[in-house]
Amino acid sequence: MPHIKNALIRYRIIDKCIRNKYNPFPTKRDLREACEESLFGSIDGNHICDSTIEKDMFAMRMEHDAPIKYSKLERGYYYEDPDFSINDIPLTEADIESITFAAKTLMQFRDVEMFKQFGNAIDKIVDRVSVADDENANQYIQFENVGRDGGSEFLSPIFEAIKQKLWIKFEYASFVTGELKPRLVIPLLLKQYRNRWYLVSFDDSKQDYITYALDRIEELDVSKEKANLPIDFNPDNYFKHAIGITSGNSAPEIVLIKASTVASKYLDSLPLHESQKIIEFKEDSVIFQLNVNISEELIREIMSYGGELKVQAPKELLKEIQRRAKKLLE
Repeated sequence: MPHIKNALIRYRIIDKCIRNKYNPFPTKRDLREACEESLFGSIDGNHICDSTIEKDMFAMRMEHDAPIKYSKLERGYYYEDPDFSINDIPLTEADIESITFAAKTLMQFRDVEMFKQFGNAIDKIVDRVSVADDENANQYIQFENVGRDGGSEFLSPIFEAIKQKLWIKFEYASFVTGELKPRLVIPLLLKQYRNRWYLVSFDDSKQDYITYALDRIEELDVSKEKANLPIDFNPDNYFKHAIGITSGNSAPEIVLIKASTVASKYLDSLPLHESQKIIEFKEDSVIFQLNVNISEELIREIMSYGGELKVQAPKELLKEIQRRAKKLLE
């Protein structure tokens, strides 16, 4: 996705403030509050800090030749050339496309509970790039539909519990029987996979890392008791060898997959994992190697190709694929 140039919006807000003849010489705080109020609907400093404004003004000077000066007498900023305006420097087509694309992406999450606090910001950005009012937008670009996630009401309290290192308790429904069972865990990481939210935690009763789907959680209770985080948990490494949501501290395995000529093109253009690489070209096939955890998600990805992929190693994975294929035939 093109990188959204958020600063471009702030530049124009800063420019407008400096050129405001009814409130001249805005302070750094004035500029920060104007940007934050315009984009986020608040002025508490939780979204934009003073250093961001400093960097913005420096970039405006360097990239757009904005003659921004500071008046010690007035204790505020002004343009040395009173006729200067950054609005005279139009956005490039690439800038507009980047902002439009990002704004359209943000629109997908506006109704998810955890992101409602940013709803005003999303509306502001969308209004500025006229995505919301473009009746023809869907004729040119369609995004995956992200509906309301089950369990999304728990995102905010769990997120706060992770930050504050607090125990949480909840009832968890069995996927098979639907029976509710109590869980006491240390929340470690929230992860989204295929439009569903999951909690990676250290389960006290199991003394192990367990992943729970938020849409099967009920009666969440955040304790005030501090938790000692597992010393061997590293969120950057936990899913390093994972495909999907199934992971852990188990060692990854070398997986060899033989793909037909057509399937190899799909697999090469959309890798199953970042470790995927081609190790051999044959006349009618290609051999791929992956260094991953063996998981349900991996098995389903392989089977989704039908008979165009063949597992060559490890043998246990091959046997499981064969077992499921036989069950399909039956």
